[in-house]
Amino acid sequence: MNVIFLLLLASLLVALIFLAAFLWASKTGQFDDTCTPALRILMDDEPAPRNQAVLTKDKSQQ
Repeated sequence: MNVIFLLLLASLLVALIFLAAFLWASKTGQFDDTCTPALRILMDDEPAPRNQAVLTKDKSQQ
């Protein structure tokens, strides 16, 4: 019977820890923007400029 009380107290402690973590995450803005990260993969990145040294080296090899 003592084991049941111990398990109940342990489960309540874990539940309170998870509740506190959820409330902290909500308060600090972790769940503010849920749409943009899913759509970010669809957006094109601007191409990086090529290095001038690489361009001159390529032309000299031709």
